[in-house]
Formats: sequence, C-alpha cells, structure tokens
Amino acid sequence: MKILLDIKDDKAAFILQLLQNFKFVNAKQLTPYKAEVLEGLQEAVEEMNEIKAGKKEARPLSEFLNEL
Repeated sequence: MKILLDIKDDKAAFILQLLQNFKFVNAKQLTPYKAEVLEGLQEAVEEMNEIKAGKKEARPLSEFLNEL
C-alpha cells in the first residue's frame, strides 16, 4: 500500500527518520516537481468524481482547447 503524507517542513526530517527505522516501510522523499504533479492529478481526479456525481458541470472540450 502506498500512502502520501503532507508534513510540515520543520517536522519532515524527524518523520522520515522515524519511518526509515521500520524494516517494512520504504520511505523516500518526493522532489518538489513530483509532489506538484501528484497534487495536480489528485485535484483532477476529485473534479472528475464531482462531475460524475453531478455536483459539478463539465465544460465543452472546445472551450478547454481554446484555453490552451
């Protein structure tokens, strides 16, 4: 199982050291870029779930492409 944690910078070193002491945990730090990409993906999935549930309305593809 993979778990993504958001830890305050001043506590991150302590938490990483703690996790690395467990033989059954493989803890590694993400680069800022990878963390940003994962956060963006998470937001996109949440938005898609809201659209599927009818809580949010999707916009036309042409409107999206014109924005790019």
